[in-house]
Amino acid sequence: MINRVRDLHYAQDEHWYRLPQARLPHGVHAEYIAFFLSRAFKERNGAIHYFATRGGVELLYRRDILPDEADHKRANDAYYKVTLQDWREKNPPVLNPTHRPISFIYTTWDRFVGATSIVDLYSTADYYVDRIYHALRDRKIYAERYWEAERPATQHAAGVRVLCDSGVVSANIDPEGDDLGLDLEQPTDAILQQILQRIANNGGPVAVAPPYDL
Repeated sequence: MINRVRDLHYAQDEHWYRLPQARLPHGVHAEYIAFFLSRAFKERNGAIHYFATRGGVELLYRRDILPDEADHKRANDAYYKVTLQDWREKNPPVLNPTHRPISFIYTTWDRFVGATSIVDLYSTADYYVDRIYHALRDRKIYAERYWEAERPATQHAAGVRVLCDSGVVSANIDPEGDDLGLDLEQPTDAILQQILQRIANNGGPVAVAPPYDL
């Protein structure tokens, strides 16, 4: 998501963008990166209008990528500086009519090419995981999501993980060991209650909010 006009300039005109390492712990493996524009872009607000091919990737501190913002609260955080090639316009754009919260979405090329709405980018598994993730967020529980499209790079099936005082609670489509299984046929409320009970058994969630101000 791009929420500042200057950041679109970096991506479109200078051909690079930054992605927080904390949100991409396994690295940047996507072949293409698409950009969702926020309310700062007026008539283009709330849609994916552009995408580009991923080029080289460097891991740097934010203060080194944006030296003019050295006093930013995330100046000492690590970011991937990704080179962008072959900048293109997505036509038609991918709209967000239901105002689904957007940060990072992993999807596949065939879904992206045909997408006209954000929901088109999700597989059945991803959509289910996303619902669980936002249900946890509504309860002030911050989870890490894994997408089905990440599986070739991470070996993780679509799922969520929550850091707790006594360990990590994992729930995914293909459970292993002590993981909770996400059954797509089960009502969201039922599986959510199982996750909440497992979180409580592990001492409750660690209160760490993910970085949204990039």
